[in-house]
Amino acid sequence: MSAHVPDPDPRNTTRPQGGVPPGETPPGESSTGSGAGPYRPLTRGWGKGPLVLICLVALACALFFLAYAVMLNV
Repeated sequence: MSAHVPDPDPRNTTRPQGGVPPGETPPGESSTGSGAGPYRPLTRGWGKGPLVLICLVALACALFFLAYAVMLNV
């Protein structure tokens, strides 16, 4: 009695067009590393200029809606 082999004999099977031949498994993920280029240390974060600008825009929006609410109640 012969044992049942789950993989067919590659010599007796046809290769699918553009596919993986029977009995082979494609790689699960790339073998290249994720780091490309030289190492550069991280900066300390956002500069003070953009943070001040965002805060000023948020304050201007809040004041606009506060004034709008006061004008609707008058």
